[in-house]
Amino acid sequence: MSSSTSGTLAIQGGPKSVTTDPGDLFHWPIINKEDEDAVLEVLRHGSMSDTTITKQFEVEFAEWIGLDYALGCSSGTASLHSAMFGCGVGVGDEIICQSTTFWASALQCFSLGASVVFADIDPDTLCIDPDDIEHRITDKTKAIMVVHYTGYPSDMDRIMSIADKYGIKVIEDVSHGQGSRYKGRKVGTFGHVAGMSLMSGKSFAIGEAGIMVTSDREIYERAVAFAHYERYNQDIKSDSVKDFRGLPLGGYKYRMNQLCSALGRVQLKHYEDRIVQIQGAMNRFWDLLEGVPGIRALRPPKGSGSTMGGWYAAKGLYDPDALGGLSVTRFAEAVNAEGTTCGVGINKPLHLHPLLNTCDVYGHGKPTRNAHSTRDLRQPEGSLPVAESIDRHTYTIPWFKHDRPEIITEHANAFRKVAEHADELLADDPGDPGNIGRWSV
Repeated sequence: MSSSTSGTLAIQGGPKSVTTDPGDLFHWPIINKEDEDAVLEVLRHGSMSDTTITKQFEVEFAEWIGLDYALGCSSGTASLHSAMFGCGVGVGDEIICQSTTFWASALQCFSLGASVVFADIDPDTLCIDPDDIEHRITDKTKAIMVVHYTGYPSDMDRIMSIADKYGIKVIEDVSHGQGSRYKGRKVGTFGHVAGMSLMSGKSFAIGEAGIMVTSDREIYERAVAFAHYERYNQDIKSDSVKDFRGLPLGGYKYRMNQLCSALGRVQLKHYEDRIVQIQGAMNRFWDLLEGVPGIRALRPPKGSGSTMGGWYAAKGLYDPDALGGLSVTRFAEAVNAEGTTCGVGINKPLHLHPLLNTCDVYGHGKPTRNAHSTRDLRQPEGSLPVAESIDRHTYTIPWFKHDRPEIITEHANAFRKVAEHADELLADDPGDPGNIGRWSV
């Protein structure tokens, strides 16, 4: 370390570890005149609802990710909804998805008459546990929804092997992982189709938007037919949908507005270079903390060829036992006092929310989760132990957008200092509250 972590903790009156003004270190997205000019051109032309620019963006995005088709959507939620319909998810079908995720990875299936069966997560990756998938497959299983959570690439080799064995579709939710790689290949290119959010907080941020990508023409054309009425025309050739051209099969309107697609075209040109900066900064931070007790990097092993893309929602793994039982809540309070940012909580497990257990959304006279099923799909407390306890073993870390060694070292020192002085915090540690996660992280 280039500076000492000795001395009194800031939370106890000592000096802060972080003293340098961060400037634009955390500002995102990066917007320049080229971005502004592209958006203003659409505004001045009045073509916000046209698709000419969106189609150009789709071609460029498909080429960037390495697939044949891309479909610009109004949100990531819409893109995943479209992917489900594209895969033929319908009445009575089931999808398998990890419980620790944002609700839009799965809940759209209700509107298709389908339901979701949740799997547990791997505590070292926060992604779906491949060992918890196969026993959940039934003759009703239509797809596995794979979430590359926090940008960590899921174990696609094992997941695809299971899906191939049973002949079921794989949908990748890449909302956290645009540009992440699994063994050298971009996530979103392993399954049959992928969808992702491109909203303003994501690592590839172009506004309130999403995009679906695939190399399967029928999946693509079904998604167009579902919610893009102006493109559901004579170009659509798939037998399953060609006879109904002209009106959206789902009754939805999911096209991307061209303020977003114009911005997306510019952002895409610079995204790989910006990923390099973010990767350098985030890996530098964790390299500085290698071997510090109680805290561990959430990132793929070095040399694996797997990467974290833009490091959206970056987190670390926490072992309270290595710090004398110090709660992650007290740890985070002390780290924040050092002048950096450290939060607690993670997406709460969806299988425990009342919507997935008692809510009758559409008036079926029974919980919507079971509306079209011959069995009770609800999963009680205790059924997914890792998802139900992971909030006490994770914390957020700063999300650096530029690789600036000196200030990154200050932030790393804040975490190191607290970990190395954890015993001084035990006496007044109130412990973790009963509920430290959130439904909409």
